[in-house]
Amino acid sequence: MTIPRPYDAVLCDFDGVIRFHDQTELNELERAMGLAEGTTTKVVFAPEVDRPALLGQITVEQWTEAAEAALALQVPREQARALVTAFVKAPVRVDDDVLALLRRAQEHVPVVLVTNATLDLEDDLAWLGLTHFADEVVSSARVGVGKPDPRIYEIAAERAGVPLGRCLFVDDREENVEAARALGLTAVLFTGVPDLETALAPLLG
Repeated sequence: MTIPRPYDAVLCDFDGVIRFHDQTELNELERAMGLAEGTTTKVVFAPEVDRPALLGQITVEQWTEAAEAALALQVPREQARALVTAFVKAPVRVDDDVLALLRRAQEHVPVVLVTNATLDLEDDLAWLGLTHFADEVVSSARVGVGKPDPRIYEIAAERAGVPLGRCLFVDDREENVEAARALGLTAVLFTGVPDLETALAPLLG
């Protein structure tokens, strides 16, 4: 007797699930400048600063210039530039355990990256050797809408060729997970590899 699959596609976030940034140097800079840890990240990801970049309306260069200008309200311009540079150049790593699990899932169902990203996403994937990893990539900067807007989930399901209710969605942000659940997706908040292992267990057996 064949056990039916619990879902027919995996929709997965990128940053915070697959790719991680090491902000150690940035944190040290912030402390040296008398700023609270996380100040730069908070400014960089403030909606008025990052949303245009995540919707593909401005380039990454324009985004970092906007972040620098916003930080310059708190520290001298030269320091603001150093903070943004440290943010942009932070070392990155890919979680190989997550990739291995997703590759196993791909043996059964399509895996679609669904990410709020800039126009540089394709270059970033190429640099990490992940250009051909996902079956489809849905980038907010390319489709003009970002999570948690319902439309980006609909686009991802369409790309996978699967109804929304037959998709597993994995993300590290609660608001994105809640939005997916509201649309009928099986949604998992990612806090570490065990979350993904548990979510994929019914598929992988």
